[in-house]
Amino acid sequence: MKNPTLHHRPRSGSSLIEGSDRLQGKGKGAAATMRRALELAAGAAVIATLFSAGCESAGTVPQAAMIPSRSVTLAPGDTVKLTFPGAPELSQSQKIRADGKLSLPQMGEVKAAGKSLPQFQSELVQLYRSQLRNTDILVTLESGMMQVYVTGAVHKPGKLSFDRPTTILQVIAEVGGANEFGSLKKVRVVRLENGQQRVQTLDLRSAMKGAATGAFYVRDGDIITIPESAF
Repeated sequence: MKNPTLHHRPRSGSSLIEGSDRLQGKGKGAAATMRRALELAAGAAVIATLFSAGCESAGTVPQAAMIPSRSVTLAPGDTVKLTFPGAPELSQSQKIRADGKLSLPQMGEVKAAGKSLPQFQSELVQLYRSQLRNTDILVTLESGMMQVYVTGAVHKPGKLSFDRPTTILQVIAEVGGANEFGSLKKVRVVRLENGQQRVQTLDLRSAMKGAATGAFYVRDGDIITIPESAF
């Protein structure tokens, strides 16, 4: 019995072309899918960037608040240094007493509390005009007391006193931080400016996590409220 002969029919030209077209079609489809994926990824990145920028701007610290208060009103407990260039023996440092007064050489008791440094210095120049040939007098603040009030969801609410520039994060740390119900998302600061109470709302979450943010300095009389979390 003869073995059957296997005949291999060569592919026609049209079959080869069809196969090539199918391969090219698959390649184009894969490239289109890749392009679509890249477009979606780029769009997601843009949305994430915009969302991030919006979150950061919500708690932006005002530029003026990044600088410790320069306006000083003398108060009981402040220590002032009096410098007399023309009479060095009179130069001294004194703490303002509870009644707001200082005891000055050759002048006796003089009220200092409630006055600005330039104002008090000008008054001393007038007082010593008849006593000294050189009436140049320099008044500087060696240490000053500043009081702020912390309320809300913190461990130790109350009144705090500081004798140097202090940031709001340092104040919160001083009261033991927010308690288990507190949130640093919308910290309220009530501040008296030009006879009017103004409210500023700060998002301190990023700063507490170590992010680089502008420092917000508290000022005398500030009332800081840590709200409770909504959840």
